[in-house]
Amino acid sequence: IKDLLTSRIRPFVQDDGGDVQFVSFNEETGVLTLKMLGSCSGCPSTNATLKNGILKMMKYYIGEIKDVVSEEEKPATAKA
Repeated sequence: IKDLLTSRIRPFVQDDGGDVQFVSFNEETGVLTLKMLGSCSGCPSTNATLKNGILKMMKYYIGEIKDVVSEEEKPATAKA
């Protein structure tokens, strides 16, 4: 996952003034969590970038990935 991010995804995101960073991958749910940085952080097009670009490419190369979310989208978990 990290190699694919570095070699194929980050260059395109960086061309638009942003960046993307690996946060986690949940093997049980297939959800990849990324952190969008730079101009991509808070950008209205971030969701389209995640779903139409990053998710499609990740699913093509790594079949176990079912969804890609940004760290900001993740539901907050209660801490005990």
